[in-house]
Amino acid sequence: MSPLPSPGDHGGLGRSDLLRDRVALVTGASRGIGAAIARALGAHGAAVAVNYLHDAVSAAAVVADVQAAGGRAHAVQADVTDPDAVQAAVEEVEDRFGPADVVVNNALRSYTFDPLARRTAWETSWQDHQRQLEGSLGGAVNVCRATLPGLQARGGGRIINVVTDLVERPSVPYHDYTTAKAALLGYSRTMATELGPLGITVNCVAPGLVHPTDSSRTATDEQRDALEQAAPLRRLATPDDVAGAVLYFASGWSRFVTGACLFVDGGLVMR
Repeated sequence: MSPLPSPGDHGGLGRSDLLRDRVALVTGASRGIGAAIARALGAHGAAVAVNYLHDAVSAAAVVADVQAAGGRAHAVQADVTDPDAVQAAVEEVEDRFGPADVVVNNALRSYTFDPLARRTAWETSWQDHQRQLEGSLGGAVNVCRATLPGLQARGGGRIINVVTDLVERPSVPYHDYTTAKAALLGYSRTMATELGPLGITVNCVAPGLVHPTDSSRTATDEQRDALEQAAPLRRLATPDDVAGAVLYFASGWSRFVTGACLFVDGGLVMR
């Protein structure tokens, strides 16, 4: 049986009108998982706002990829932990494309997944936790608050928050990072309850270790091998695997799904 094309492919199941007339905002989209999500949404018809913090060159490359595939995209700079900057970015997106009706919260504080150099529980301070909470949870809160008027004006939409399978299976105890993502999962479910009557779904995608990305480059060969052997599908997630799950939640296929958390880790977590 031939494998299906990945979400970023532009042939086969690639370029389509699945998300035609949708406007998507993807935070932290200049590289890695966020870039794959932005390319996939663009390949399936959405106009994509590619948010970035510092790397304008990489964000422009993602925009160029979407445009080369026949889509529409625009790079927009903002620190998601700054509510004023987020509001200005959202207004820029609305001026160019109209209100976003697909919002993907992928941005986080910089984090290195190194099992050998990680801080233990007794070395991890409250300030460490706050830093990650401000990035993952605080950033999502700022983006949701800024985009909710547009979502309501459009009569519904999709909010998709990227968390981690570590919230269910903390194979490596990254205390501050995992705690922040668990908080984002809780926020997502309360938002799903609040926003459901407005036609807005809120769901989470929870990847395992994703390779290759900048964040995973310090993972040891032994760690990667162990995760591959433990996963029923016998490999690590790729950025395109995560993008596929986001596409599902962004599309009409998931119109009756909210408050869910989809684990994208090859079967390491089965819920």
